[in-house]
Amino acid sequence: MPVSSGPRPDLRTVAVVGLAGVAVALGLVLGVLLLTRGGTEVEVRLGDRDFRDMETGRISAEIADRGPILFGDVADGERDIILQHLGDDPESGWLAFEARRPGQSRDCFFEWQTEQAEFVNTCDSDDVVDAAGTGLRHFSVAVVDGDVRVDINPEAERTNRDP
Repeated sequence: MPVSSGPRPDLRTVAVVGLAGVAVALGLVLGVLLLTRGGTEVEVRLGDRDFRDMETGRISAEIADRGPILFGDVADGERDIILQHLGDDPESGWLAFEARRPGQSRDCFFEWQTEQAEFVNTCDSDDVVDAAGTGLRHFSVAVVDGDVRVDINPEAERTNRDP
């Protein structure tokens, strides 16, 4: 039983379709080049710019009852922070600072000692820091619409060592 071979395009149709494909490909390449012409620097931002959704009254009461809060860095473990509240006004007195000394192991961090009202390094009991985290790298903290926001974006970190 013979099998039909279907339509056979002529040489002219094949040439037109081929040239159209080449023209579209060149147009796409040119478009990409024009889009990237503005600069070569690419900013990659994964996640939020700040750490938020902490209502001032609730968080300040928790810190008053249990002590400063240690927040572990879930991304790479390099930037654990301590959130501290000093004073009676939930709208002010907020501090955020690194939970360990630069270069220290991830197993080492500053732990709150309630009776002494200071932080003690879990790997070196002689390494003591006051309640304000003096000597540690601080992060910018703001109260916006009743919520505490800690700016964890590296470009916005405070560079001085004291609050």
